[in-house]
Amino acid sequence: MQTDPRKAQPRISFVSLGCPKALVDSERIITRLRAEGYDIARSHDGADAVVVNTCGFLDSAKAESLEAIRAAMAENGKVIVTGCMGAEPEAIRASHPGVFSITGPQAYDSVMDAVHAAAPPTRDPFVSLVPDQGVKLTPKHYAYLKISEGCNNSCSFCIIPKLRGKLVSRPAGEVLREAEKLVKAGVKELLVISQDTSAYGLDIKYAESAFGDRMARARFLDLSRDLASLGAWVRLHYVYPYPHVDEVVELMAESGRSGNLLPYLDIPFQHASPRVLAAMRRPGNQEKTAQRVRKWREICPDLAIRSTFIVGFPGETEEDFEMLLDWLGEARLDRVGAFKYEPVAGARSNDLGLPEVPNEVKERRYKRFMERQQTISAGILKGKVGARLPVIIDEAGPGGGKGRTRADAPQIDGSVNIASRRPLRQGDIVSVKIDRSDPYDLWGTAV
Repeated sequence: MQTDPRKAQPRISFVSLGCPKALVDSERIITRLRAEGYDIARSHDGADAVVVNTCGFLDSAKAESLEAIRAAMAENGKVIVTGCMGAEPEAIRASHPGVFSITGPQAYDSVMDAVHAAAPPTRDPFVSLVPDQGVKLTPKHYAYLKISEGCNNSCSFCIIPKLRGKLVSRPAGEVLREAEKLVKAGVKELLVISQDTSAYGLDIKYAESAFGDRMARARFLDLSRDLASLGAWVRLHYVYPYPHVDEVVELMAESGRSGNLLPYLDIPFQHASPRVLAAMRRPGNQEKTAQRVRKWREICPDLAIRSTFIVGFPGETEEDFEMLLDWLGEARLDRVGAFKYEPVAGARSNDLGLPEVPNEVKERRYKRFMERQQTISAGILKGKVGARLPVIIDEAGPGGGKGRTRADAPQIDGSVNIASRRPLRQGDIVSVKIDRSDPYDLWGTAV
């Protein structure tokens, strides 16, 4: 009697930590594992090895990564570490000297070599098949699309260029082929990500590459237009406010309310005080930035802007912070997140010679910041009551579901709670009449 070959396949348990860019790395590794016949285990116990894709941006993230490694070592013992914290192998081995292998971010070949050493593959044509679009860790109706690696900026608080290197853009044809496969597989929303999305193509001089029977140009504007032509919503994340972003806003306006290029920009402004921004090595003229925001909204009235800010940066005074609050009130951004500054080993901000902001002051400023934004957000969402908005369904159940408007990205922005007499399905895009709001979410009825 022959043994079922599927029972003999090596099993790999996987932990993915950090940002969406790291999630894409995890998807690529898992796709390669499945293509070689590996099974993905639901738990560490009993797996042939564990891969931990770490985050190393903040000390709190490093602590989370080390804890994930500890847990994997305790349950399994054969642990392969990759990701951003993998760029600091000494720190990992100091805490966990018994890890099987350590590689840095984007080191897919090295991860696979380590997996092969820990658990040699047994190929089988029945189990080594993977979907054409690869294995995705997101729900079926949306997917992250990474268009480049690395970053050419030198923000003083950030060590990403040290961890992931300089900007390396993917050829436009390659990006579009991946996006096309995702859409054909049923993806309804493409979340475009990179470390600096609007710098896309700069390093390869906006080179053209083949896509189907034509050439596609590696330029932010052109790629946005080409992606929007594929039939899914396109949402732009991590957009540095270069001048040519104005062209993309114009394209969003041309796309219109029913177009696929969503009127949404995720721009990490970080602060408003010119003095703090100079210390951060970020663009420092926030008055000019506020003027651009007003111009964008004149061009594209439906534009939603999400941003993140840092409070308690070294040297931040009460005057600096009040300037940030005033700017926030003027810009009236749709979605905003804030972080209390954490020193990061290797970041230039540690060596600026500026006084540290006490933790209790950071906490108070964080609360004041979020209270100010809560008031702004409540006003913006209240203005949507009575409107009919297209909503993509994330969760469906008896009597309704939960989804997002064109102004909301998954997991970081708000939701729409939907009542419906007809069944809703995940991934559907339905028209919803908004009945009420709170500072973060909306409630409505499918029409």
